[in-house]
Amino acid sequence: MTSWILGGLAFGFLGSVHCVGMCGPLALSLPGADQLPGRFLVDRGLYNLGRALTYTFLGGLVGGVGRVVSIAGFQQGLSVTIGILMILTALVPWVSRQVSRLEQAPSALLGRVMTPLSQLYRSGGAGAMLLIGLLNGLLPCGFVYAALATALTAGTVPRSMAFMAAFGLGTGPALLAVSLVGRVASSTWRARLQRFVPVGLVVVGLLLVLRGLGIGGMWSPLLGTPS
Repeated sequence: MTSWILGGLAFGFLGSVHCVGMCGPLALSLPGADQLPGRFLVDRGLYNLGRALTYTFLGGLVGGVGRVVSIAGFQQGLSVTIGILMILTALVPWVSRQVSRLEQAPSALLGRVMTPLSQLYRSGGAGAMLLIGLLNGLLPCGFVYAALATALTAGTVPRSMAFMAAFGLGTGPALLAVSLVGRVASSTWRARLQRFVPVGLVVVGLLLVLRGLGIGGMWSPLLGTPS
């Protein structure tokens, strides 16, 4: 379990440049930017907690599927397959375009989530910030999909949930930093950070392949060992 928590934290923290690019504008537009520092930090903490709770719930869903895969004896093959897909997404433009189309597939969900989000943005308050985070966790995001794909290989529901909870918490510091820096985090700067996303995908993809092949060696603690 500990290895999956550490792996989730590392995945979220190292890959959070994607969050800065995609969710940075949302973090910048959160209500209460003119609050006292203490209240500001509490509200942003509640927002990130809400995201982490949604990711944990989603981790439970994919964990159930992963458990079936593990019992059927396909977990190692699944780990290798997902790892190769991540590497191809980072290195092959055509694959990246197909994954981007998949990322935009839940567009109907996006519209349904944005309506209550806009209402909560106007109301503000601690409860609203937590709910904004919960709904934000449902927005289509390729980086979250990659994390869920990794959680799918965990083999048990608790490990998948732990990985996704840690992933959500791992992305928190970057989004909090964006909120603190404010408008200085320009769209150009966020676009430059996006260039590092493929590097993270390749690293995690390689780890998943090595893990699936049983030759993870010193890196296996990052993503656990196949059941």
